[in-house]
Amino acid sequence: MSAPLLEVDALTLRFRTPAGTVNVLDDVGFTLQAGETLGLVGESGSGKSVTALALAGLLDPRAQVHARRLRFQGRDLLNSAGEPDASAWQGLRGRRIGFVFQSPRRALHPLRTIGDQLQQVLQVHRGLKAAAARREALAWIERVGLSEPTRRFKAYAHELSGGQCQRVMIALALAGEPALLIADEPTTGLDVSTQARVLDLIAALALEHHLATLLITHDLALAAQRCARVAVMHAGQLVETLPSAGLRGGAAHPYTRQLLRATPQSAPTLSDLRSVDGLLPDLTRTDLPACRFAERCDRSDARCRTEAAPWTRIDPRHALRCWHPALESARPDAL
Repeated sequence: MSAPLLEVDALTLRFRTPAGTVNVLDDVGFTLQAGETLGLVGESGSGKSVTALALAGLLDPRAQVHARRLRFQGRDLLNSAGEPDASAWQGLRGRRIGFVFQSPRRALHPLRTIGDQLQQVLQVHRGLKAAAARREALAWIERVGLSEPTRRFKAYAHELSGGQCQRVMIALALAGEPALLIADEPTTGLDVSTQARVLDLIAALALEHHLATLLITHDLALAAQRCARVAVMHAGQLVETLPSAGLRGGAAHPYTRQLLRATPQSAPTLSDLRSVDGLLPDLTRTDLPACRFAERCDRSDARCRTEAAPWTRIDPRHALRCWHPALESARPDAL
C-alpha cells in the first residue's frame, strides 16, 4: 500500500477559558489514503469538527495543539516542538485541502456574489486570469448541479436555498483542485432528498477527481452507507476504526455498539430505540478518566479509569482502544 495522504498521530488539543482548561482532543490518530472516504462519527460534542479544523489549520492561534505526527502528502505540518507550523499550511488550504462547512450560508460572504467568491478561489489558488476564472467559475456552478449558471453567478447567498448554498460551498472547496476534501456535517439543516443529492454530488466529484474525503457526521448509518471506513470518536478520544461493511456485525467497542443501538435502522419500531447511556463528560474536569467512556460503560472497571488502553487490532483493518471489547471471542493483537 502507498504512503497515506494524511497521517495523524497523538493529536491533542486544549483551550484555555475563564472556566478552566478544556481538554478537547486526547491522543487522536488515524490515516487516510488518496481516494478513500473516511467517516468520522460520534455524538455532538465528541470533537469531530474541532479535529477537522485542526487538520486544516483553522483553529484560533491561542489553541494549544500538539501531535507526534501531522503529515499531509508527506509534508510535515508541525514544527520541531510538535506544534502547528502556520507557514506549512500556506498554499495547502483551498489549494490542496478543501473544506465544506456545516453552515454554508454563514460561511459564504454575504456582501459578495457567488461568482466573485468562486473567481477569487480560482485566481488565488490556480493562478487564473479574470476572464479564465469567470469561465471556470460558471463551469463549476453548472458542475455542482445549479441551474441557470449566469444567474447564480450574480446571486448572493441570501438569494439561494440551503441546498443551493451547500452546492456553492462544494464548488468553492473543489475549485482549487484539492487532494483532500473535509466535509463537516455537509447536510445539516437540509431536507432528506436534498441531503441525498448533496452527498451524491460529493461522492461523484470525489470519484471523478480521486479525492480523499473526510466525512464528519453524527449519523452512523449515513457513514456506513457513504464511507469505506469509519472512525468513532467519544469526548475527544478516537475509540475504534473499522470498515463500514463490518460495522453492524463487527463493532467491538462498547461505545460504538451503543451508537449502533441508537440508530433508527437498528430498531424495528420507535419504541425499540435505545439512547446512549449517560452524558458526555465535562472536559474541564481535572479528574477525567483514562477512557472517557468509562463512566457511561457497563463493562468498565478501575483499570479503565486509571490506565489508557493501547490500540489493538481485531483484524488488519479493524482497531480499537478498550480493555473490555464487546466481542469476547476476538483475539486482538497489540499494534
